Amino acid sequence: MNEMISDWNDLKFFLAVARNKGLSAAARQTGTSAATLGRRMQALEQSTGIEIFHRHARGYDLTDQGEALFAKVSAVDAEVRPLFARQSGREKTLVKLSAGHWTLHALSQDIMQISKAAPDALLRFISATEFLNINHREAVIGIRNQRPHQTGLACRRIGAVSFAAYATDPAVEGWIRVAANTPSALWLAAQDDKVTVMEVSASQLAKDLAVQGAGRVVLPCFIGDRIPELVRVHPEIPELTHEQWLVNHDQDRFIPAVRQVLDETYKALNRRLKSQ
Repeated sequence: MNEMISDWNDLKFFLAVARNKGLSAAARQTGTSAATLGRRMQALEQSTGIEIFHRHARGYDLTDQGEALFAKVSAVDAEVRPLFARQSGREKTLVKLSAGHWTLHALSQDIMQISKAAPDALLRFISATEFLNINHREAVIGIRNQRPHQTGLACRRIGAVSFAAYATDPAVEGWIRVAANTPSALWLAAQDDKVTVMEVSASQLAKDLAVQGAGRVVLPCFIGDRIPELVRVHPEIPELTHEQWLVNHDQDRFIPAVRQVLDETYKALNRRLKSQ
């Protein structure tokens, strides 16, 4: 029995190292030293007879065999984790949700409805401009601007997101540019005929400045149309229109708390996109 428990602990440590892509972050997460984790990963490779990681100066990357092992262990972990949580008195299941800033802002308006419909979920919102790896459980639920093609993921189309320019008045000249690699920021940067009057590092700040009359700003219509101080001063920008997809790991959608959050998130965002 002790050998079985030790092996399962090694697999839990393996999940932490794989998800954090290295020993240091995994050590902080598990409360174990990096040296101990390194030895346990070597022991795991020896006991399984496969090379699990590519080790390099920047961290640990999974090999193809490691990816296959990760998928199997993650599936088992997703099944048994809620059972242990209930036995230990922790009734809520951690549900991580990753999306862009404006999508999370919109969801925050419906947070009470989501929380009420998903009482077993402990929600963790992750604002991310880069995709997190759902296969590695970096995010349990992701909201993406394109349909994923990786295996093992379930997805549902929410709707189409449109963009336009907003200002306090059509007479306002000049544009507020966000210094980022988002599609809307790149689109504005490529417009030679549009004069930038100021640059900011965050889209929320750009919106706040536009509300003060400092210039025009590009916003998703499901945000801009609901700001009473702003009006559309430019037609919809077809180059920025994209679909929005709700994505999660295929195994996780059977966990009740995840299912509840998925359903309520879809309803909240679909309702907003339809009213653009």
